[in-house]
Amino acid sequence: MDDVLTVIDQRLRELGLSDAAASKMAVGNASLIKNMRLNRGKKRYNYDAINSLAEVLGLELYFGPVRDSAWGAFEVAHDNFVSVPFHQTEASAGPGIVSQDGDPIGDLAFERRWLDRLGLLPGKTGIVRVRGDSMEPTIRCGSIALIDETSTDPNGKPYAFVEDGELRIKRLTKDNQVLAISSDNPNYSPEIRLGLDMSSIRILGEVVWTAYNWRDDPKLRITT
Repeated sequence: MDDVLTVIDQRLRELGLSDAAASKMAVGNASLIKNMRLNRGKKRYNYDAINSLAEVLGLELYFGPVRDSAWGAFEVAHDNFVSVPFHQTEASAGPGIVSQDGDPIGDLAFERRWLDRLGLLPGKTGIVRVRGDSMEPTIRCGSIALIDETSTDPNGKPYAFVEDGELRIKRLTKDNQVLAISSDNPNYSPEIRLGLDMSSIRILGEVVWTAYNWRDDPKLRITT
């Protein structure tokens, strides 16, 4: 086995991913790593495919002279990235928080190729901050959430939605004229909206990615 596959196998074990799952996440084809294993003789890897796999596995693909920093600092072309608006509004993952001014307060840059792989469209995404613990452990209080505004058909995934002036994040499932609102935290009971009550809910989009600042976690702060 070559060095590349050795590193890939180690990372797959750490992440608990199968060959097929990692391959599909990277290139949309479950056979990428399988084909790498079957390749005989002198191996030649497709750069774009192996780079996408490295991103999925949280690995660095590097070729070149010694870098100035152990972190591999580099410059990127601005047109390779898309700015996604960061809204001041905080979404409730708890008892409910009245929606604040929703105007963007800034932007976060995401790699265009990464957004494409997730099927996200520039101009149809947004970021909000999450408050409350009803979606823990999946979505932690204080996280930021990336919203896909093109995905608004509730099928059990987490969604950002507005109800009675409150921006919330919950799992939504629709069955005919019944909308179920559920949390991942077992301390919160599910909610049901029937018939006309569903018309008061405006689904903004599906939560497709979250990030959390661990330095803000009170459980990790050292006290004396």
